[in-house]
Amino acid sequence: MTLAKKKKMVAINRIKIKEPMAVIEDYQPVNEVFLVGRVTSLAIEKILPSGDKVVEFRVVIGRQKSRGAKKEVDSLDIAAWSSKARKSALAVKLGSWVEVTGSVRRRFWQAPTGLASRWQVEASEVVRL
Repeated sequence: MTLAKKKKMVAINRIKIKEPMAVIEDYQPVNEVFLVGRVTSLAIEKILPSGDKVVEFRVVIGRQKSRGAKKEVDSLDIAAWSSKARKSALAVKLGSWVEVTGSVRRRFWQAPTGLASRWQVEASEVVRL
């Protein structure tokens, strides 16, 4: 056996074969949101060009403080599309505590400067606490 063949054999013996990754058969994606926060903007009902109605408002939610950090909050836009969620959203008052159940959505629309988008929580249920 030549030296070149021996080197090739040694190189082949060093190749490590990785184990195949486990495949989870019953994995299902989940997009569920449950929020408790304070209402920071009045709920406004909008009628879209399509005729659909939506009620939008904003909720602020405090984050857990880490050591030495100042208090941080997240301000989230909420959109209620179903008639039950719209009715509940219109009843909330500025500064009141609410519980919002729903899912995260990204909305796209054509703006004068081009395609625009924003993230919001699509509320399936709004409960005043």
